[in-house]
Amino acid sequence: MAFNGTEGGAITLTEAAAMTACYRKLHPNETEAHFMGKNNFLTLLNQTGCVGIRTYYGEKPDGGKELIFVGVDANENDMLEVIMDLNLPCPSYCSTGNPLNGR
Repeated sequence: MAFNGTEGGAITLTEAAAMTACYRKLHPNETEAHFMGKNNFLTLLNQTGCVGIRTYYGEKPDGGKELIFVGVDANENDMLEVIMDLNLPCPSYCSTGNPLNGR
């Protein structure tokens, strides 16, 4: 199967809120979310041949959780020229209260 850029899709706020609530219950002291600016995603997406973004889970030596983002081509391969991870974690950089964060 080749990727065409339409993979994945939207879910409802109710579905997303249930999943984030479950995660918080199972992992009460863990990072809840990450923020990365639009320009970084555009840098990945604007690579020639990029049809989407793949996310990897990572962990730093101090135990801090990270999300690592790479562009992906139509052949389902990671594009390794640009790799992003310097995102801002929540807690610390959290949204005001809403159904996704339970605040």
